[in-house]
Amino acid sequence: MLTIIAIDTSSDVASVALLRGEKLRSLSSEGFSTHSLSSLPMLQQLLKEEEIEIKDVDAIAFGCGPGSFTGLRTACGIAQGLSFGASIPVVAVVTLEAMAESCRRKYGTDTVLSLLDARMHEVYWGEYQYENGCWKTIVEPSLSAAADVMPVGHPAFCGNGLTAYADDLKTVVGENPQYPDIIPHAQAIAILGKERFLRGETIRAADIEPLYLRNKVALKTAERLALKEKGE
Repeated sequence: MLTIIAIDTSSDVASVALLRGEKLRSLSSEGFSTHSLSSLPMLQQLLKEEEIEIKDVDAIAFGCGPGSFTGLRTACGIAQGLSFGASIPVVAVVTLEAMAESCRRKYGTDTVLSLLDARMHEVYWGEYQYENGCWKTIVEPSLSAAADVMPVGHPAFCGNGLTAYADDLKTVVGENPQYPDIIPHAQAIAILGKERFLRGETIRAADIEPLYLRNKVALKTAERLALKEKGE
């Protein structure tokens, strides 16, 4: 029975999932500061409840980003440690594509533009289309001001960027469907991870790395003051 474990800590919700055959279970917790403390115990709880050990797992899937700088490092570290320790292959899944998968499963959408709040008045975004049983990337993961997002087609929009920058996105989104409740989650990571594992799209523990779209992770004091003067 094919068994996949999945981890995502790219947003303020940390989640883990266990996909065994067709059975999918998950746990989650909120709060950036606790991701490194909560993720592994949650995963151990799922394994214990299913009465399996880490050696019984076929692959580890993780949300590689984009997302929280610290969160991505947490997921990478856990995936790498488990992979090294138990000689298990790893599958990296882009968090924006996982959001598109969650949106498809919940709302039946097959063309999705995922928007994840990147702070500092910016969003991580990417556009995806589901066809022939898999996702096709229309726009690669990008980082831009919310108002500068440029859809290629006429997608549904999902993610917390819709709420964070609603005014900036009014013209971009127009009358297209909006699903702000969709966030990166380990359930979708597990589902996509299984598909990629079956296609042989695995990586070694030594090659694990996060998808960073921003080198600058904080505003300088002068930049914060300038935004304050503008009332932003």
